[in-house]
Amino acid sequence: MLVALATAFALSQAFRTVGAMMATPLSQNFGLTPQQLGMWAGTFHFTFGVMQLGMGVSIDMFGVRRTVLSAFPLAIAGAVLCAMAPSFHALLLGQALIGVGCAPAFLACTVFIARHFDAARFTAMSGLVMSMAGMGILFTGTPLALLIEAASWRAGYAALAGFAVLSWLVIFWRVREPARAAVDGGGQQAPAERQSLRKAVRELLPLFAMPHTLGLLCFACVSYAAFITLRGLWLGPVLHDRHGLSLVASGNVALVMTVAGMISPALFGRMDPGGARRGRWMMGCAVAGALMFGAMALTHSAVVDIGLPVIYGLLSGYSVLQYAYTKNAYPAEMTGRAMALLNMAMFLGVSLMQWTTGVAASWAVAHGAEPFRAVFLTVAGMLALGTLAFLVLPRSHGGQSSVKR
Repeated sequence: MLVALATAFALSQAFRTVGAMMATPLSQNFGLTPQQLGMWAGTFHFTFGVMQLGMGVSIDMFGVRRTVLSAFPLAIAGAVLCAMAPSFHALLLGQALIGVGCAPAFLACTVFIARHFDAARFTAMSGLVMSMAGMGILFTGTPLALLIEAASWRAGYAALAGFAVLSWLVIFWRVREPARAAVDGGGQQAPAERQSLRKAVRELLPLFAMPHTLGLLCFACVSYAAFITLRGLWLGPVLHDRHGLSLVASGNVALVMTVAGMISPALFGRMDPGGARRGRWMMGCAVAGALMFGAMALTHSAVVDIGLPVIYGLLSGYSVLQYAYTKNAYPAEMTGRAMALLNMAMFLGVSLMQWTTGVAASWAVAHGAEPFRAVFLTVAGMLALGTLAFLVLPRSHGGQSSVKR
């Protein structure tokens, strides 16, 4: 059942990273500006992010199976619409539908693991699901590039729509959830309490009263966003337009970066220093990432623009430290809400960064500057600002919910 659910998560990963291979052909087909490209890529993450809380409530009320089976057809419809899109606005609508449809994919896997596996196996099973979902990102490297060159970018969306249909059928066939019940005071089984959306929103408010929440959210908005903005949007265009690489050659670089990114979370999970050092590791890795983006902005070397993304893929796993940091930064009864808020911040941050880099690239083109320099400087600046906010605002102290400056 978990493998079946993981197929939807893998499709979600694929949909969020198609931009690296599709950006150039889309620009040629619709005459898109860099700002429009950023808007196209960011639309998925915006709708994905804003739906996280609602999908969490739906899973609580109706279960994992019904939530995924109800939402995922929207992703299928969105992919079909994108494949047939006659205009840029239709493409945006398709992206929005895909984001909503994919919104419960990762959350469904984590909730299913928490409900149906021993607590001691949670980390191992979560890691297994993350590895399986990485297959979706692998598809958007060389395989997608070959498909686009052999047919068109529309064929890429059509293939993903077909895979999504197969995923929905597998989930419908394989996933069955036993009814969840709570034990009442007399030892009798009583229906588990259902949470409303209003209650879920109200329960988030105490998190904002805790002084270390703001700094964590600022950091979360930029850490994962930098990786997805590069891998999921600008990597293909910079290799094609700046260095003249073919789409397939660009896909090969994306494939290697993806493999590095799949290895990285496990490495950081094993090297996690814990305590107060965890926060310092997070900041150090983010600063290193900002310096890499700065180097890509200020040089026009093919070696730099091919090598640093792969190195950054190996570095990107530091974002997994945020989950351990968040788990230890809040009381146990607030962990679920804190994780939901972290996920919202991460994906809304992706949307913001992709849109902002698109604006920066368009501004550069209008002023006769190289667009990719503006893109990478913007990413570097946002990483630096998010890290600075995390540094100067109160932070969680070790495994306690107290704070330090």
